[in-house]
Amino acid sequence: MTALAKLPAVGPAPGAYLRIENVVKRFGALKAVDQVSLDIAKGEIFALLGSSGCGKTTLLRMLAGFETPDAGRILLDGQALDQLPPYERPINMMFQSYALFPHLNVWDNIAFGLRRDGLPRHDVAERVEAMLKLVQLSAYARRKPHQLSGGQQQRVALARSLAKRPALLLLDEPLGALDRKLREATQIELVNIIEQVGVTCVMVTHDQEEAMTMASRIAVMSEGRLLQVGEPAQIYETPATRFVADFIGNVNLMEGTLVEDEPDHVVIECRDCRHHVGHGITGSAGMPVTVALRPEKIRLSRSRPEGEHNLVRGSVKALSYFGSYTVYHLQLPSGAVLKVSQGHVQRHADDALAWGDEAWASWSDTAQVVLT
Repeated sequence: MTALAKLPAVGPAPGAYLRIENVVKRFGALKAVDQVSLDIAKGEIFALLGSSGCGKTTLLRMLAGFETPDAGRILLDGQALDQLPPYERPINMMFQSYALFPHLNVWDNIAFGLRRDGLPRHDVAERVEAMLKLVQLSAYARRKPHQLSGGQQQRVALARSLAKRPALLLLDEPLGALDRKLREATQIELVNIIEQVGVTCVMVTHDQEEAMTMASRIAVMSEGRLLQVGEPAQIYETPATRFVADFIGNVNLMEGTLVEDEPDHVVIECRDCRHHVGHGITGSAGMPVTVALRPEKIRLSRSRPEGEHNLVRGSVKALSYFGSYTVYHLQLPSGAVLKVSQGHVQRHADDALAWGDEAWASWSDTAQVVLT
């Protein structure tokens, strides 16, 4: 679906379990959410990704019922949610802080919402034990939250959210309180639990890696609007805008002029090189364009590669070693810097580039994306 598409005022389209239709939210003169429309399928893990202040948390809070849209509507499985208070919505939200009750043990934290709903004691016990088994915390049932690690607390919060069997699970920066190593280990674990339960999930995050790892689809937001919606690989490999290209991962952005536009290729003249791109675009000769080129798609060599296109010479002005790869900063004749990421397939490379070395950078005609 195209971002900001106008949808007819009918029930969800086939396959659309959660439907957000032309939703607007204002805070004074600020439009925090601006004409957002989305269709999310049942069982999908969907990520709202963007920097602070882009509107993603406001949109999540409207799903939960903590904020009311100024325009548009929200439907879940065909039911309008707009006028329902939070406690009447079949939705649970897991907060970044986890919001566990410090005076209750793990078992009672998970049971809290079920008891509030008046479930029989036997049903509460059965469901809590099932949740403890699901998140692999049965042995920790009598511990208090402060006796658990951050990852264990996160799983308790998830178990409490899933215990009520919500139709929709909302995650607000679900792994933001964890350190990097634990966060990486928990991402797959969290996805496996959610998929095992089969609940539809909408998560908010500013962490690109978290969204790319956990979500089946991503919506990139900026200034209250959706800029692009798609699968992680689509968002990364074929960004729709300069903002998306720059926000997701590392990228080299080169301004240039379209000099040749054919159905099977285009040629773009930039300050330091001439790009030959293996697909056509809808444009005209002389129009300004931006070429997006990911650092890992560039090859480095000491000798000049063959060909006249997609290559440039520069000098190494900086390099950063990350263990599995090194990022080289190649200064080009114009003074611009080209970032190049090179993976390490050997423990020691005798011909590795060093500061001040001259090198050629080259890439294939399928490596670039042309942004108009």
